[in-house]
Amino acid sequence: MKVVIQRVSEAKVSVDNKILGQIDQGFCLLVAFADEDNDETIEYMARKIANMRVFSDEEDKMNLSIKDIDGQILSISQFTLYADTKKGNRPSFTGAGNFETSKSKYEQFNNELRNHDLHVETGEFGADMQVALTNDGPVTIIMER
Repeated sequence: MKVVIQRVSEAKVSVDNKILGQIDQGFCLLVAFADEDNDETIEYMARKIANMRVFSDEEDKMNLSIKDIDGQILSISQFTLYADTKKGNRPSFTGAGNFETSKSKYEQFNNELRNHDLHVETGEFGADMQVALTNDGPVTIIMER
């Protein structure tokens, strides 16, 4: 499982010019799965993201979690995080998980985030989406397990 975490002041996702998900302050997550990812992986990643302290406290130190600031999450599925660029000029995506299995894992991951009392908006799994965001900081963290 791979997740790109972007601290944002706002973010939205659209399909065919229709907004499917929109948040204010929080995280925009780009999420991809491999076939070997399991319940333990999903629970671990959701817990780490829910408790990650990258928001500024009153002394302007990254010391607060998304829960501490009542932040929101925009979760976007993105299999291209598994691009292998070692050979040739066209990336290979064979490391990405099976479509149906990954869709199920994506839904499970978002529900696990919600189990941490987080508000989660999503795009549409497998769709051609347009994502707009304002990266705050910028703060971008890549997690892989």
